[in-house]
Amino acid sequence: MLESSGAPSEAHPLQDGDGASQPSWRRVARGPWVVAAAAGALYIGFSWSQWRRFESLSWDLGIFTQLAQRYAGLEAPIVTIKGEGFNLLGDHFHPLLVLLGPVYAVFPSALTLLVVQGLLLAASVLVIAREAARRLEPAAGVAIGGAYAVSFGVVGAMAAQFHEIAFAMPLLAVALVALLRRRWLACALWAAPLVLVKEDLGLTVAMLGAVLAWRSRRPVGVLLLGWGLGWFILTTYVLIPALSTRDQWDYGSRVDVGAFASQPWLAALALVDDRDKVATLAMLVAVTGLIGLRSPILLVAAPTIAWRFLADYEGYWAHTWHYSAVLMPIAFAALIDGIRRARVSPRRWLRRYSVMAVPVAVTVAVMLTPRLALNQLSHAAFYQSPPRAAEARAVLGKVPEDVVVATDVGLMSYLVDDRQVYFVGAAGNPAPDYVLIDAQGGGWTPAPPDAAAYAEQLHPGVNYWLVHDQGGFQLAERHH
Repeated sequence: MLESSGAPSEAHPLQDGDGASQPSWRRVARGPWVVAAAAGALYIGFSWSQWRRFESLSWDLGIFTQLAQRYAGLEAPIVTIKGEGFNLLGDHFHPLLVLLGPVYAVFPSALTLLVVQGLLLAASVLVIAREAARRLEPAAGVAIGGAYAVSFGVVGAMAAQFHEIAFAMPLLAVALVALLRRRWLACALWAAPLVLVKEDLGLTVAMLGAVLAWRSRRPVGVLLLGWGLGWFILTTYVLIPALSTRDQWDYGSRVDVGAFASQPWLAALALVDDRDKVATLAMLVAVTGLIGLRSPILLVAAPTIAWRFLADYEGYWAHTWHYSAVLMPIAFAALIDGIRRARVSPRRWLRRYSVMAVPVAVTVAVMLTPRLALNQLSHAAFYQSPPRAAEARAVLGKVPEDVVVATDVGLMSYLVDDRQVYFVGAAGNPAPDYVLIDAQGGGWTPAPPDAAAYAEQLHPGVNYWLVHDQGGFQLAERHH
């Protein structure tokens, strides 16, 4: 099970440079770069296909595009899709996303965010693959890098389109690699900015600090633990409520901390009381080739697992979407660490299994692929323009630039670059110039039969007329 490596020493069997079989730098470097480049091409290509097929899974891409717009204009991240005057830092705390501003200023398109995410995910692939090649063998680096690239958390994040968690992937991967290399200060410095990616990552940083303190026996681990906990408390109790229109951290109510604290056995049961939770845990352990259980690094996944599984929101429990993304650098760092530990274990069966751990992890990754969005690559329809694409382009062409539009999730991401967009039906929205409804892909159950009548119902005293009704798209224009 989990083992501590103890304090550093010259004779430590897991310390870098102790083996005579360290591969040459050129052999180590080549394979991981190829894997990362292929992964980046896959992620960006998949996202581009989603974009041209007008596939919008949620409103998040539109939300983060508005955020990037505001940062590009050196403004506060006021995102009208979430509501009039809504500061997105009052929803989740992710100031590191200010880095999107300069990129969006040069390439002003929602598609830019998907490309950025693909590159960030590919960067984390490179970090994991290089470390596997360095600490194990060049072939293992390619194999582990490939398995990581198609792992359920990474693919889920890619398929769910842009989320802030993309920025955490390379940072967390580099921090964990520094931990593996026993570079304690570097580990803390790379982990520290994670608190600026999303508020819950403060708990992940704190747990990483605890593992760092355990392995290094140095104060830097305790300092990192305090840094993570301090930022979590500061963001959830002070900063987010101060910036929120509702003066609170909305997501805190999803976990009944008081009940679980007073009855901890309920918390233990809540971790395994649903088949989606059990499946996610099983998949997480399986991608480590099981040998990851021998590494204390796997403990860094505990905070993410806890807040997801203890929440009363079922969407957090399954392996889908982007919620498992940050678990992947942790799982594969634990895999690498577990193999190294097993190789020097006094138990003969563990030393033998260490040879099989990489094939097991790769096999698991391949077996899980049909359950992931990548299975769309095997369908001919994925490479073809869908019948509604022409209809989508036609209705978008009827919405002028620099107008106010209220719409659903269907074409939201295609409107935000040139128009002021609101989520249709949200309370407090001003009367828009246009209302666009996607009856088939907008998330309605059911969609309004007449967009003009619906708009007039939302905004009494304002007149609208239907200017487009084709292919499931309805566009109503305000009559001045």
